[in-house]
Amino acid sequence: MASLALDLVLWLTGVRGHIPRFDEFRPVPAAPAIGVSSIVRVLAITAAVFAALSLAVWGMVWIAIQLL
Repeated sequence: MASLALDLVLWLTGVRGHIPRFDEFRPVPAAPAIGVSSIVRVLAITAAVFAALSLAVWGMVWIAIQLL
């Protein structure tokens, strides 16, 4: 389950699982166009970060309650 979540986050951020060679680099535009897909990507990353932080806070509170 954690591997699938990590794969999803890496896929959404555009991180690839290999080291590129010099012939794989392509010229990029000076100002990348902001389209719908990039907005969706930013929203998905924001939601994933918010969910992870929420789970971390919930877990800390649950552990604190268990220790009382």
